[in-house]
Amino acid sequence: MGPKHQKIKVGISIGDFNGIGPEIIMKSLNDKAITEFFTPVIFGSGKLFTYQKNIFKFQHTFNYITEVGQVQNDKINMVNLWKDNVNVNLGTPTEESTRMAIDSLEAASTALMNGEIDVLVTAPINKDEMLKQGFAHAGHTGYLEEKFGKKGLMFLVTDDLKVAVSTHHIPVSQVAESISKEKIKKQIKLLNQCLTEDFQIERPKIAVLGLNPHAGDGGAIGREEIEIIQPVIRELFDNGVLAFGPFPADSFFQPANYRKYDAVLAMYHDQGLAPFKTLAYEDGVNYTAGLPFVRTSPDHGVAYDIAGQNIADEHSFTEAIFTAIKIFKNRQEYNDLMTNRLQPRRSPVNSGVDEDLPRDQNH
Repeated sequence: MGPKHQKIKVGISIGDFNGIGPEIIMKSLNDKAITEFFTPVIFGSGKLFTYQKNIFKFQHTFNYITEVGQVQNDKINMVNLWKDNVNVNLGTPTEESTRMAIDSLEAASTALMNGEIDVLVTAPINKDEMLKQGFAHAGHTGYLEEKFGKKGLMFLVTDDLKVAVSTHHIPVSQVAESISKEKIKKQIKLLNQCLTEDFQIERPKIAVLGLNPHAGDGGAIGREEIEIIQPVIRELFDNGVLAFGPFPADSFFQPANYRKYDAVLAMYHDQGLAPFKTLAYEDGVNYTAGLPFVRTSPDHGVAYDIAGQNIADEHSFTEAIFTAIKIFKNRQEYNDLMTNRLQPRRSPVNSGVDEDLPRDQNH
């Protein structure tokens, strides 16, 4: 079996195990035929998952391994990071569950960098608790940016709606000072590249939202649109990027509006994610665009309030798995096309010889 036809190895970090992470992971892998489509590689604890498997009456059989090189393609693989017993306190974050969330993420992202897995799907974490344990980032995106040495873009996607945010997990009071012409230009260009390469959209149309109410109302409610956002859109459009706006955010997310565009760039977290999660909560996937590796996650949090009740909906996590696989394959196909594309044919130099005439008539 050639490399192109090998099953994709999907690495999975478990998040906070006192939330719904293990439950939605096991529910997403519950179909006996799942390993026919991809090879799951969970970075977790055998004892932890056995305990939770018994709670939820799942019938999974794990292939317990100590390193990724031992993965079997027809198994649900569990890289056993912790051999000791763990104290499960479903619904409440603990130092142990937070430490494991960090260790799982670090092991999985290292395996991704080393080419031992093909894509990474991350279960929900508790950002506040991880910061208390010395984790230096307010979420997965910042951590992966530092790990991979490249700026990413938080991009929430479904087949029907795709929303990126210019500023990530920062206070609203810092949003205005955090946007700039250079930053927005880079983000729109990155979004354009991502839509082309990762989602195979030819000449994507990108809508850009304004920062202020009514997109500044001609400067009456702020000048960021006039001084920063509009000039960038105009410059990029003149250079072949189909960017439009800035649009007032309060009326943009009507289906008749957003469906005209392939993606939306919002200026801050809640401006983009509040309507996205309202419109596409069950199907939504969080994708970190612009990184050299593919990472996705569900678009919800740890859900301590329902942990252990066997009512967590795994649909978003399942979508995250198959979205990661689709993006990985799209990237492979795009890179193959770019590598093997026909080179322009050189024009022959005019020697004054008519090649259609016999040689003795060219004198």
